[in-house]
Amino acid sequence: MRETAFLSLMRVNNRVASSPVSDFSIDGMTFEVGGKNKKKKQIESVENGFVVKDDIEHGILNTIPLWAFGLNY
Repeated sequence: MRETAFLSLMRVNNRVASSPVSDFSIDGMTFEVGGKNKKKKQIESVENGFVVKDDIEHGILNTIPLWAFGLNY
């Protein structure tokens, strides 16, 4: 459900593609979507990689809360 929410929010203004390394790729950036315990291991080899976490209030470095993508609307 998290991946579906992210896709629904981002496809409004962006061209979203699947990524061979992670969940999604948007304009050269890679996004891995998960819960609050999701680790960065899957994207550590990617230059522009971000972890999108559900159930967190604020982000730090390359970790972004899922709710923040709702502002894209």
